[in-house]
Amino acid sequence: MSAKKGPGKSRLQSLRNIGIIAHIDAGKTTLTERILYYTGRIHRMGEVHDGTATMDFMPEEQERGITITSACTTCAWKDHSINIIDTPGHVDFTIEVERSLRVLDGAVGVFCAVAGVEPQSETVWRQSVAYRVPKLACVNKLDRLGADFEGTLAAMREKLAANPVPVTVPVGQGADFAGIIDLLAMERLDFDQATQGEEIARRPLTEAEAAYAAPWREQLVEAACEYDEALMEAYLSGGDIDPGRLGAGLRAATLNHAVVPVYAASALKNIGVQPLLDGVLAFLPSPLDRGAVVGHDPRTKDEKRFEPDPAAPLAALAFKVSMETGRRQVFVRVYSGRLEAGKDVYNPRRDAVERPARLFRLHAGHREKAEVAGPGEIVAVSGLRFAATGDTLCDRADPIVLETIAAYKPVISLALEPRNAEESDKLKEVLDKLLEEDPTLTLVHDADTDQRILSGMGELHLDVVLERARREYGVSPRAGKPQVVFQETVTAEGAGEGEFDRELGDRVHHGKVSLVVSPLPREAGREISLAVDASQYPQAWLDAIAEGLEDGLQSGPVKGYPVQDVRVRLTGVFPVEGKTTAVGCRMAASLALRNALAAARPALLEPIMELEIGVPDAFVGDVAGLLGSKGAKIENMSDRGGHKTVTALAPLRQMFGFSTDLRSATQGRAGLTMRFSKFDLLQ
Repeated sequence: MSAKKGPGKSRLQSLRNIGIIAHIDAGKTTLTERILYYTGRIHRMGEVHDGTATMDFMPEEQERGITITSACTTCAWKDHSINIIDTPGHVDFTIEVERSLRVLDGAVGVFCAVAGVEPQSETVWRQSVAYRVPKLACVNKLDRLGADFEGTLAAMREKLAANPVPVTVPVGQGADFAGIIDLLAMERLDFDQATQGEEIARRPLTEAEAAYAAPWREQLVEAACEYDEALMEAYLSGGDIDPGRLGAGLRAATLNHAVVPVYAASALKNIGVQPLLDGVLAFLPSPLDRGAVVGHDPRTKDEKRFEPDPAAPLAALAFKVSMETGRRQVFVRVYSGRLEAGKDVYNPRRDAVERPARLFRLHAGHREKAEVAGPGEIVAVSGLRFAATGDTLCDRADPIVLETIAAYKPVISLALEPRNAEESDKLKEVLDKLLEEDPTLTLVHDADTDQRILSGMGELHLDVVLERARREYGVSPRAGKPQVVFQETVTAEGAGEGEFDRELGDRVHHGKVSLVVSPLPREAGREISLAVDASQYPQAWLDAIAEGLEDGLQSGPVKGYPVQDVRVRLTGVFPVEGKTTAVGCRMAASLALRNALAAARPALLEPIMELEIGVPDAFVGDVAGLLGSKGAKIENMSDRGGHKTVTALAPLRQMFGFSTDLRSATQGRAGLTMRFSKFDLLQ
């Protein structure tokens, strides 16, 4: 987002695009606030608990003390420009993390030193691994009672299959946490609280500190030696090890996803943040390190690669749509070429040419106008009418389609009704805007009841949506009780035949097809295939049949929910000369599918949630009994510092009010995290 250094390689080498990712309450936003303060981007630290954090600029975030939407900002540190996205930690807003990781080059995973690796930490870590994003880790809150630095590292190895290698380690923990040891320089760092940690005193290690640091230092050196032969020779020969060479070896290991450098910190106490910033520059990749962006040609489907060069063809990804004060803005990451205000771009997914009206660099809720954005930059763009989350922007003369962003299945719904006739049209308009921003929301209009069924990722997710509708647009619809979103599937093979023969308009449309449906494994999705010779029929007929089948799978025979985990095989097309049409084939396919699904023992699939409950040993029996009463299955139970961590699977329909029941059963001493696991057969 900074363009001060010009478009050359030096600017790209000194640019970092990073995300701050973690479980809720691990301290992401507090850490980001300190980063912005120490880099001079802000001049007064805000606090999450006071509702004054810079990156939590939405009223809903300030009131709840949580991050709901990913916020972007830019800061400078030691002649480098760092673009930061602070992402939510609550499972209901996973899409915000997903689409942020899709466009970032590196990430900082924040872990609470007391709670260790929590469920949403696992989720976002897996997302980062899927996108091959190199990472640092920050073990935060080391000043808290019960902090366990080594225990957190062990949990990273066990739960994340990561290889954590500390670069800084704490001096004391809990109430005794006083500073950190820099293992690269082998020095102790003390942070002056009178200057809010801005002034740092470095000094040589005492004999006791050196003895404590020695095994950590050896682990660091061994990890770096794996990627630097000269360093390995120096280490084996007992020679001096140059700190710069040591850092280079660790950087190579990090970029190859072999290690995760770890930093000790307490962001709230202003300890350990600046060394983490140094680590971002030293170990996380620049856009040049990440190399060429890979996609495919929309015409030929051949692979294409564009280098991160302003002179290359344009390749940019729209990763978020925001409706602010009624104006549509699209957040875009530029990978190659130049995105310019007023210059046409091509959207191959929509087959549409669009013209960006204005570009803005970002700082949380503020915008700074720009005329052009080059490789590595993240900007907000106004004037794009069609671009949605996951769309590619490119040159029409040399088009490319980049990998899109994964979709999520909603698991909970609300029935909404306007309070009066005047509000009806406005409600639809508002919901359409909110759906455009958030791909995890869906909306269905029930013609029988005239209700709008809004579906999302959880109760908090829908609460925030309704709060935004009220606050930003002045619309307060009546809402029913939350309902579980089901899916449908088949449990056996079933065959069906459909024939359509009807006059529509001025001609008769005929079609007759047969097909077979059969079950697929859970989470396999849908599969439509041909068991006929496609060359025997017009392509228009086959396309129409495929469309009819796709439409038919949107509404199953049990209760009208979408059908998943099913294979559909077209086994026959029976044309009548002069009568069969594409329209007739489409209608016949829908009829045949309905008959086949009904014959294949259809069944409901319900959302199953994964629960992780931290509870004192004295209440484990109460928790187990409560879980049993809710139809939950305990999967695992582990110890951590006098507490048990209980992991269980439970149907979402049994979970309404569960957190209240849990508080009552444990005198408010249990912690609960719940996230979607899978859809499975209704028991």
